[in-house]
Amino acid sequence: MKKALRIIGISVLLIIIIAIVVFAVYSYRNLHWYDKYEKSIEKAGAVETQVTLPNGNAINYGEVKNDKPALLLIHGQMGAWEDYALLLPELSENWHVYAIDVYGHGQSSHNESLYYLDVNGDDLIWFIDNVIGEKTVVSGHSNGALTAAYIAAYGGDNIVGVILEDPPVFSTEGEGWKTSFAYLDTYKPLHDYNSSEQTECWEAYYLRNCYWGQLYMADSMDGIANYAQKYHEKHPDEEVKIFFMPSSAVSIFHYVVDYDFAYGEHFYDLSWNNGYTHKEIFENIDVPCIYLHAKENAADTGVYLCAASREQAERAVEYIGPNCELRETSDSSHVIHSVHRDIYLEAVNSMVELFPTE
Repeated sequence: MKKALRIIGISVLLIIIIAIVVFAVYSYRNLHWYDKYEKSIEKAGAVETQVTLPNGNAINYGEVKNDKPALLLIHGQMGAWEDYALLLPELSENWHVYAIDVYGHGQSSHNESLYYLDVNGDDLIWFIDNVIGEKTVVSGHSNGALTAAYIAAYGGDNIVGVILEDPPVFSTEGEGWKTSFAYLDTYKPLHDYNSSEQTECWEAYYLRNCYWGQLYMADSMDGIANYAQKYHEKHPDEEVKIFFMPSSAVSIFHYVVDYDFAYGEHFYDLSWNNGYTHKEIFENIDVPCIYLHAKENAADTGVYLCAASREQAERAVEYIGPNCELRETSDSSHVIHSVHRDIYLEAVNSMVELFPTE
């Protein structure tokens, strides 16, 4: 009997030790997820620099220099050029990569007068003509995809192709906007936070009010928010890190340090389009286009847990015309270039054939 109890005790101890090690590894990865981004940037040889436009605006960007065709990458809301870091080594095998910080993000100009589709779009067209200075493929994610569409429509002869990665088509000009995931999870909480007395940090407020939290783990969110607030109070000048949550849930906290909340207000009140309709933009795209759409998914409440429905995506492709191909992923993960990197890389690299070979 004693021998059996001893074996049981040792087994339990081993299980506890293994559990502790697994949790320690899990926690370490959650706290150090960005390390692999830095290593990837170094591996690709990407260099961060800035250019000041004649109008005084500054565009910050990362560049991987080589003699390949030019590719311009435009990140989404609350991101930065480094969001593409893990793809840079592979992309640079075929492309001279330019990844920019959108106005109001990263180290590009922060000025509320710049937070409009056409204003940022026109300056990026200047960037293509004067910094890149050659034929370019443009790829944008989320609202960055809408900016990419604008550039493809009005950018002139230097634009030879465009990748639209899960753009929030039509919703961000009012179609079902207040029942969309983006509105409920990001823009309404952001607006409410901007309008509040801000008694806690944004990260804590967001966790307490985000739609995905209330949908899937409502009983836990206040506790997680309290932890975020305590972390912020101990490290007021750093991003909030939560060791028990995966980077997929909190990675935006890394970039929000350099994010101007006034940018989000232009989406909350739908002023970001600045008079342009998505229909007219799409109808003016003549270059080859690949539309990457995250599969339609909806919560039991009827809220779309995706940037656009299948019908909205098909409508956008129809407006663009026969030069546009719709490709859909197997789930509704919005950041296709991270979750479905093979699909994204295949789409981008297929555009190489648009450049003549010597």
